[in-house]
Amino acid sequence: MVNEQQLHEMAERLRQAEQCREATSPVRDQLAPQDIEAAYRIQQINTEHAVVQGRRIVGRKIGLTNPRVQAQLGVDQPDFGTLFADMSFGDNDIIPADLVMQPKVEAEIAFIMDHDLPQQDCTHAELMQAIGWVVPALEIVGSRISNWDIRFVDTVADNASSGCFVLGTPARRLDGVDLRGAEMRMTRNSEIVSTGSGAECLGNPLNAALWLARTLSRLGTPLKAGDLVLSGALGPMVECAPGDRFDAEISGIGQVAVEFAQASA
Repeated sequence: MVNEQQLHEMAERLRQAEQCREATSPVRDQLAPQDIEAAYRIQQINTEHAVVQGRRIVGRKIGLTNPRVQAQLGVDQPDFGTLFADMSFGDNDIIPADLVMQPKVEAEIAFIMDHDLPQQDCTHAELMQAIGWVVPALEIVGSRISNWDIRFVDTVADNASSGCFVLGTPARRLDGVDLRGAEMRMTRNSEIVSTGSGAECLGNPLNAALWLARTLSRLGTPLKAGDLVLSGALGPMVECAPGDRFDAEISGIGQVAVEFAQASA
């Protein structure tokens, strides 16, 4: 069992990895594989540190929503991380080549909340009523852990491997949108590299968002009006390199694109 000082030391190791741009060893070297509470405490320590440094929380991301990925990591649940304002990019924007460590791209459906969701037993109906907008999105995940050598506690501690995100267009209301049947196709430099659908995100992206709403409420940090929720990957994540361009189309929802800048000389 690790103590609070050790958790702070592990949190600082992840911060230093990002600051120095040198990936670190997995935190599971010090945590038990099922010590999920300790992993979230490390994430919380770094979230609090970021806020003190002036970063602004704008929402949450959900990870590990694909059952096949859960099986790979030996877990039966998703995880979540915190989104900050400085992670946000616009459609067709250019992302600095060195912004995210070991970057990979995945296409997702994002929700922008219209109402707070304080209920610990939040229902699907209450969630649907609270969602203001549905938006296509790209998440650029990254890892402070060397060679993406992660298990569940590693990615949880590392803010669910968050990097940055891109919101596309249009923004739609939920009524009339088929989230489960939405088909996703993503290209890298015009070549198809990932396909999937809303059904691959815990059966329906609403299921993922409901899990998040209930979990955050139990933790005393419920979703609020204006929060952004990245609901989870619709297909496999794809490696990227400086100069790459990604375009994703999600049927019935919209399109989103991003470029990565060329590497500095």
